[in-house]
Amino acid sequence: METKKWEAMLAAVDLGSFTRAARHLDLTQSGLTHMMNALEKEVGFPLLVRDRSGVRLTADGERLRPAIHELLQSAARLKEQIAAQAGQQRKSIRVAAYSSICMHWLPTIVQQFRWAWPDVSVDIRMGSVEEIYRWLQEGTVDLSFASRQDRWRYDWTPLWDDPLLAVLPPDYPVGGRDRFPVPEFEGKEFLMPSLGFDLDILGVFEARNIRPDIRSNTAVEDAAILSMVEHGLGVSILSQLVLQGRRDNVHALPLDPPACRQIGIAVRSLSEATPVIQEFIAYSRRIVGALHGRGEQGGAHSFS
Repeated sequence: METKKWEAMLAAVDLGSFTRAARHLDLTQSGLTHMMNALEKEVGFPLLVRDRSGVRLTADGERLRPAIHELLQSAARLKEQIAAQAGQQRKSIRVAAYSSICMHWLPTIVQQFRWAWPDVSVDIRMGSVEEIYRWLQEGTVDLSFASRQDRWRYDWTPLWDDPLLAVLPPDYPVGGRDRFPVPEFEGKEFLMPSLGFDLDILGVFEARNIRPDIRSNTAVEDAAILSMVEHGLGVSILSQLVLQGRRDNVHALPLDPPACRQIGIAVRSLSEATPVIQEFIAYSRRIVGALHGRGEQGGAHSFS
């Protein structure tokens, strides 16, 4: 049985709309709609509910979901065995990522990837920007989840634009504002996060010629930065992904004008990546898009 239609159906359900699923699958929305209509005609009953709230499975579709997963897993295993026989397949993927990505994205990505590729192990290393890109260049890892940095050479798959937020002490005079003007950092004691976050933050200041009083001896991890800000020792900038799920007693306001760091996957060469690595990247794009309620933000590019 052809699997492409079933994969497209699950993508529409996971991403919540035909528009996002069509973007993910590089199809037109009308093409995806035609594919789903043909699938429902083939099985003889409706599989999808399509209304203003999005796309979801019908009761009959939900009952088929385990068998659909089994079909797709079998197809993935067949693809893996063919690649292995051709000498292209390796049984592990070596991944490097920031701590925030290891916490919020990779558990879901790895879990769902293993359902389709149960014989492939995923080895994860956590590191700083410098470490992650160095490991990639040295061949120590196969792919790196990181913020885009143009001073290294790699092929790039964007995943999400991670908004940067001003992190302020609890007694900071916010004055009811819901955004923090970047020029207001001028001259303030600024606590710089470690692990290469300065590469993303300094770009915000340099673009607007802002000169905060950066505490050069306090380049520490994110949790320590938050504690220091909470105790009134300065202000900082962290990203939405880093702050996700935390309950620290600080103000966290979007920057004005808005700024973000682009998070994605870097590999040395997409064209030379093994099929299993390409599949892992595809799973990552799909899952991050679903987690953040949007489709992927573009294709792959090379930077040097």
